[in-house]
Amino acid sequence: MPQSIQYEKVMTEIVYINLPGPAQPTERMTGGELLHGFLTDLYTTSSPETKSFVLGLCNKWNVRYREA
Repeated sequence: MPQSIQYEKVMTEIVYINLPGPAQPTERMTGGELLHGFLTDLYTTSSPETKSFVLGLCNKWNVRYREA
């Protein structure tokens, strides 16, 4: 008879995005710096619908924002 509860240990990684991020892109920024600025802008939006959507995606993909 199969067990009613199955346990599987899963290793997860969490990505932390440090706030504040770069305010404006510059011509010498790396791809990581551009992404950092973009993700920071999404988090600091004034639209509650957008912020709720972004935080929902972050929870799904183990992304956390961290205040400096």
